[in-house]
Amino acid sequence: MKSKKDYWSKKELQIYILLLCANVDSEETEEELNMIKSRFKEKKFEKIYGEFRDDSEEESLEKIQDSIAVLKFSQREINQLKSEMQQIFFSDRIYKLMERNMERILDNIIY
Repeated sequence: MKSKKDYWSKKELQIYILLLCANVDSEETEEELNMIKSRFKEKKFEKIYGEFRDDSEEESLEKIQDSIAVLKFSQREINQLKSEMQQIFFSDRIYKLMERNMERILDNIIY
């Protein structure tokens, strides 16, 4: 089992989740990436983005699930993350089936 040091911080996990949301339709737009970048330090974003690009969707979901199990998010933090996810999903003003499915999957993991 990994030690707590091997897991992401809450901020890193948030970046990773938002990147997954942006990429679920295989169309990361500049607007989506800029929305994510604007919320976090550039160095931290670049580190997580580099890792994200190398992972499959299955690996991504497994990493998220493992990290959520270790990190203790308050209900307020979960609500904020959910709001940020929805902003990414709706950034193109179209809520695609793939995005709805990913939201359900992430809801099951996060809650």
